[in-house]
Amino acid sequence: MKRHIPYGKLSKKKKAELDRKKRGSWGGLNPVTRKPDNPKAYKRSKARSWKEDDTSQLRAFISRSKCGFSAV
Repeated sequence: MKRHIPYGKLSKKKKAELDRKKRGSWGGLNPVTRKPDNPKAYKRSKARSWKEDDTSQLRAFISRSKCGFSAV
């Protein structure tokens, strides 16, 4: 018959072995907590998108400003 030894007095190897036996699987469940994005939070990717959307207007503005400028 094995003697009972308190967990705190076991060696690191024995503790690890016991922990491995107790530990189970999550069974396909992902333990990472997920929550929806904060709608009030600043989004950098959204702020960068203006370059992609307004390039035609920006090019028109630049071409108009260059046409009216003459070097003296």
